[in-house]
Amino acid sequence: MGIKRSHENDEAEVDMTPMLDIVFIMLIFFIVTTSFVKESGLDMNRPKATQANADPKKKSILVRVNEYGNIIINNRNVDPERVEAYIESLLAENPTDTIVLDAHDDATHETIVIVADQVKSLGLNIAVVSKP
Repeated sequence: MGIKRSHENDEAEVDMTPMLDIVFIMLIFFIVTTSFVKESGLDMNRPKATQANADPKKKSILVRVNEYGNIIINNRNVDPERVEAYIESLLAENPTDTIVLDAHDDATHETIVIVADQVKSLGLNIAVVSKP
């Protein structure tokens, strides 16, 4: 007669290693494919109270952006591509380190940023006029 052995200690075990491998691979996939977006901003220097007592002989250059997107410098219409050159010609006549930027509420941000970039490339400070 054959002897039947009972295997009471044999339990079905699940090997967790492949599942952990898949979880880690998915984690790495999501980390690598996630795009980290850094929002860029425009750095503006706000005038301080000590700058109010500046040299009264120095005149600042007024740059206005109206609601239609027109750029007006010292009461003259200027193309967006020519802002830097026009300001350079004004600086030759009247050296200053500050540009006053007066933008209408309905002016596009794109036009304001174009003007601010060109003024910053000249190394000048921007004073932004805000109306209540």
